[in-house]
Amino acid sequence: MLTNLRCYVSDDCAMHFSIPQPLQPLTNNGAFKRTDAGFRNIITPGGVFEPEAGRYHLYISLACPWAHRCLIMLNLKGLQDVIGLSIVHPTWQRTRPDHPEDHHTGWAFVSEGDEPLYSSPGGNGPFTNEGCIPDHVNEAKFVRDLYDMAGDTVGRYSVPVLWCKKVKTIVNNESSEIIRMLNTEFNSLAKNAGLDLYPSHLQQEIDEINSWVYPTINNGVYRCGFAAKQEPYEQAFDELFSSLDRCEDILSKKRYIAGDVFTEADIRLFVTLIRFDPVYVVYFKTNKKFLREYPNLREYVREIFHMPGVHETVDISHIKVHYFTSHQRLNYFSVVPKGGDPW
Repeated sequence: MLTNLRCYVSDDCAMHFSIPQPLQPLTNNGAFKRTDAGFRNIITPGGVFEPEAGRYHLYISLACPWAHRCLIMLNLKGLQDVIGLSIVHPTWQRTRPDHPEDHHTGWAFVSEGDEPLYSSPGGNGPFTNEGCIPDHVNEAKFVRDLYDMAGDTVGRYSVPVLWCKKVKTIVNNESSEIIRMLNTEFNSLAKNAGLDLYPSHLQQEIDEINSWVYPTINNGVYRCGFAAKQEPYEQAFDELFSSLDRCEDILSKKRYIAGDVFTEADIRLFVTLIRFDPVYVVYFKTNKKFLREYPNLREYVREIFHMPGVHETVDISHIKVHYFTSHQRLNYFSVVPKGGDPW
């Protein structure tokens, strides 16, 4: 396997760089395989983690679709005064900069008044700190620090992180479970307690929709982008566009993906679709069609994008800066495309 490439920048200028390691484990045939979340505790009355105002803190990235789900649910339920929030910088940084042998890069906390960050190791930038909220709960510098505090043994330092200030540990880092807890377990404290995004009469339909949207669309774009060989890439590509066609057909008959009311299934689908044209088409090689070429999907995304409680969670700048500056394996020089305006 090659470990170094020679990159000719001009006729009289050359440089060397190493091929970064894969971002997640790959199967033997080069397919992308996502690591399961390591913290799966549940907040519920009478449990170890009970719903209480001020007890929990949510750590997210505005760029990450999994974390974006949680922020939308937090806003729609009206839990902003109940659960605290920190927002990381979109550009990954060396998380152990004082240890030369530790090359891990990941989510970093900054204040808006701090010096802007540069990409690592490409060195492009600076990238603004606008929209970032530091960690005032644990004073962590990196999301990795939170996992160390919680005794993590998995080693994938992802967002979202739902933190308990009383027990001083991570409660849960699985977004699908966090949004279910936010939907129901804090209703005694929520401003919009009557809003149910997983209603009983649609649960079977929502679960069925999620069962194919997650592997082929939510994770499907990553299976395309991070595949290391042609065959698994093409399989993921075909499954992705088959499912987008399926969504287009459903939305020709229904207003929302699981019926005539907005549900968690729409949140889970939307966070991938809003990133599709500005990032995934080029960056993850999902270039069969732009989302805007699907009439029903286009109008569906536009409607959700403009919903109060959703619109303010979409930060295209954070989204683009993260993807194009954090994965040196895909974009070594961290050049961010100019296009991709919000819907």
